[in-house]
Amino acid sequence: MTSGEQLPAVFARRPKRADARRNYDALVAAARESFAEAGVGASLEEVARRAKVGIGTLYRHFPTRRDLFEAVYVDEVQALSRSATDLAGLPPWDALVAWLHRFVGYVATKRALAEELMHDSEVFRTCRTEIDAAGAPMLRRAQDAGAVRPDVSFDDVLRLISGLTMAQFTAPEQRERVLGIALDGLRQRPVG
Repeated sequence: MTSGEQLPAVFARRPKRADARRNYDALVAAARESFAEAGVGASLEEVARRAKVGIGTLYRHFPTRRDLFEAVYVDEVQALSRSATDLAGLPPWDALVAWLHRFVGYVATKRALAEELMHDSEVFRTCRTEIDAAGAPMLRRAQDAGAVRPDVSFDDVLRLISGLTMAQFTAPEQRERVLGIALDGLRQRPVG
């Protein structure tokens, strides 16, 4: 199932006209930046200013703050999902590791946004399904190649990696080192 099939309500809001689509895309990009800098409480006026549109244009595209959260979140999930396809040419272990590094970056920067949408949002649940659809085949491919332990499920991997993203690190290098340790735990060990 494609993203467009899974998220029809969010995509129905995407305008068809080129000029309106440019405004929509500019608003999503500006919101992503604003939320990354100021959290989910970022001013909508600031989002409109960054997008170089009026506040009325923002509200025409996103009548509620939650609508804007969902659009940004879906956009990020789609980029993460597409990256799985981009990595398909790599050896199975390398592809999985590269994707999980992207996943950690995604989760680390989207935590506050996800917390706003968690649990009561069909969009959040559908995005989780899309992440599973992108990552689970990468894990199976690495397991089939003998690079990853066969007793690990994709849900296990997501919980391991998501738990890592909840920790506070002194520097990005420390996060990368801890991720490397976690990934080593996924590796298939030689018998004997």
